[in-house]
Amino acid sequence: MNTTSPHQEPSVTRTATSPARSTPPPGTELLSEEHQRLAARVRDFADEVVAPASYTYDTERRLPMEILAEMGAMGLFGLPLPRTYDGQGRDYLSLCVAVEQLARVDQSIAVTLEAGLGLGAMPILTFGTAAQKERHLPALARGEQLAAFGLTEAEAGSDAGGTRTTARLEDGQWVIDGTKQFITNSGTPITSLVTITAVTGQRQGRDGRSSPELSSIIVPTDTPGFTVLPGYDKVGWHTSDTHPLLLEGVRVPEENLLGERGRGFANFLAILDQGRVALAALCVGAAQGCLEQAVRYARERVVFGRALGENQHIAFTLARMQARVASARALMHEAAHRLDAGMPFSREASLAKLVGSEAAVANARDACQIWGGNGFLNENVVARHYRDSRVLEVGEGSTEVQLAIIAKHLGFPNALTG
Repeated sequence: MNTTSPHQEPSVTRTATSPARSTPPPGTELLSEEHQRLAARVRDFADEVVAPASYTYDTERRLPMEILAEMGAMGLFGLPLPRTYDGQGRDYLSLCVAVEQLARVDQSIAVTLEAGLGLGAMPILTFGTAAQKERHLPALARGEQLAAFGLTEAEAGSDAGGTRTTARLEDGQWVIDGTKQFITNSGTPITSLVTITAVTGQRQGRDGRSSPELSSIIVPTDTPGFTVLPGYDKVGWHTSDTHPLLLEGVRVPEENLLGERGRGFANFLAILDQGRVALAALCVGAAQGCLEQAVRYARERVVFGRALGENQHIAFTLARMQARVASARALMHEAAHRLDAGMPFSREASLAKLVGSEAAVANARDACQIWGGNGFLNENVVARHYRDSRVLEVGEGSTEVQLAIIAKHLGFPNALTG
């Protein structure tokens, strides 16, 4: 275990050899010096280590474990986790800062970090027993293992009430049967567990109607009956590990229940709120990366004797791209600050996710247009952003779900089903 004094500033050691830039990365100027230093280190790592390899791994559709190992050595997988469990003891905003810098150059690598922490480790930190935290968190914080969150099914995504996976108690063990789909980080060589949601019984409501009792259960990936099915042929996020799962008579100890029995629905909503803040950071990073590439090309490309960016239409397009980034980042920072302060942040998380995902999609489209034919080549990062960004309006709560949550906070609670 990490014995560092809780009063000592946590360090994130960068493995790349060149020094970090002295100028704070865009959008971090109003953050603390600690956040600025972190952003600069991760930005350099992204530019020097991740970016040069991104096209190769995207083409091979392979998650680069050596890059994940470097991220683990930098402490990125332990950023918001307590030092008691070998984490860095930083705030959630620190995770968002790191995710944003990675997403500028490679969304797949960024989502591996975001999901590994936001959906993998955070449920255990938030709802786990002392024994569960002690057993699982240190290796996750060091990046030696990854965890996944098994919620989505064929009939259960936005509508968790459609969950068909079941778990019944038998001789002190949960016996689990069902399937999951679109589960990030579920089939990597270092994936150690998947927290799944399952129907563990029925609950009687005050109106006399029964409803499924949903609970969360930790399932180690080496458990007999747990099968990782072949990965998907996805439009984007080719490097990200995403699989359907099959659970047939999977038996785990009763103490693998995560949180209170029957609280699985409420707990997963809380986890998704947190995850949306980090995913909003990924959206900001993608939008920022597209802006940077578009600005660079507009300065270097000469058309009819002058730089492309001197064309008013192109300059105005770049200005709109900048406005989208600034708006999305401000909302993301607000949501992260509220989360870290212990304030309500569900509405802000949905606002950040909604605006951020739309900014990423729009900026990818505009960047590809500015790059012209070169923007249609997969070796170009803007082309990969164009493919990758589409899922940002679907994953961890679709655009429609975010609108419904925001509408609920405006006093219209039936917006999702009405």
